[in-house]
Amino acid sequence: MTHHGDPHDDVLDCVEQLRTGLEANGITLPSLGVEAAAFAGTYPPGFGGLVALGNCNTATARKLAEALHKAAGR
Repeated sequence: MTHHGDPHDDVLDCVEQLRTGLEANGITLPSLGVEAAAFAGTYPPGFGGLVALGNCNTATARKLAEALHKAAGR
């Protein structure tokens, strides 16, 4: 999804879409959020800021990899 409004709103929207997409696949990344640097400066159009994916355990990483492989097969 491309937004042309406030880049801060864009990165927040992106994080929420990623969170709900992951949850739809039974995946939770506890540290998922907006990188603080996303609010520290300006970015070129389309960049939107930085999403912090954070850390997860190996079981979660495997579920994420499985979901990505499954989606790539569509």
